[in-house]
Amino acid sequence: MAKSREISMNLPTVDDLFTTQEERDQKNQEHVKNISVYEISDFPNHPFKVKMDDKMVETIESIREHGVLVPALVREKPTGGYEMISGHRRKMASELAGLENIPCIVRNLSDDEAVIVMVDSNLQREEILPSEKAFAYKLKMEAMKHQGRTSPQVGEKLVTAEKVGADGGDSKNQVLRYVRLTHLIPELLQLVDDGKIALTPAVELSYLPEKAQTCLLEEIRRNDCTPSLSQAIRMKKLYQTGSLSPEDISTIMQEEKANQQEKVSFKTGDLRKFFPKSYSAAQMQETILKLLSEYQRKRQRAAER
Repeated sequence: MAKSREISMNLPTVDDLFTTQEERDQKNQEHVKNISVYEISDFPNHPFKVKMDDKMVETIESIREHGVLVPALVREKPTGGYEMISGHRRKMASELAGLENIPCIVRNLSDDEAVIVMVDSNLQREEILPSEKAFAYKLKMEAMKHQGRTSPQVGEKLVTAEKVGADGGDSKNQVLRYVRLTHLIPELLQLVDDGKIALTPAVELSYLPEKAQTCLLEEIRRNDCTPSLSQAIRMKKLYQTGSLSPEDISTIMQEEKANQQEKVSFKTGDLRKFFPKSYSAAQMQETILKLLSEYQRKRQRAAER
């Protein structure tokens, strides 16, 4: 019986049928064009926060006066429109400044290439929060693994961390410390961003399960204190031996630390009579601090007479 021969047919794609060669060539080449801000979506799981702070106000004023001087970087989405790679702050500032279009570099990038470019471009910023570095480094390491540059083996993981750290100005060990922070619950990670929990104890706490971290958060709020490195290590060791209980966390967190400052506290009920009923605890605290600042200025003026 004669073997049937396979016939290879190179059928045209949809792009081949409905676009010109010039359009297809342009799609694969990097080019600059003005794009509506409404056509650009944010990068999925973008780890860098876009906040309405003083720098954003300055950027808005600059764009109103001079326009967007540095084009954003985007890539085309298969479903239509564009995806922001670098320029989320410029896009937000442009919208707030009343601009409908912004100049963009359109670059043809794969998913993993887009992640790496997004991380590298944002790591050039002057101020980066620990949580931003944590998720950025994690995304980049995963993208490099997908590209076939690494394997899941421990040795290859260290090589990847070293490469990521070299690009971001950190050692491989520091990169791995930052990545550990992604295992913290959001509330504890926020305390790290706020500077209330240092990086090293935060890394130790990241090994605790979510239930233990939640219990720790309650103790932090109850006692108005954060764990030292030695306390974090002890909680981690107790968990690893299977004997960390809520009582253990409470006992450890109630210990007086050598560098613990003396606290002055007031009962909310004692303060309520001095404020409108609608005032929250935060509003009362803000008002008290303002009054104390004014009192200090009056004392200084009196001393200068």
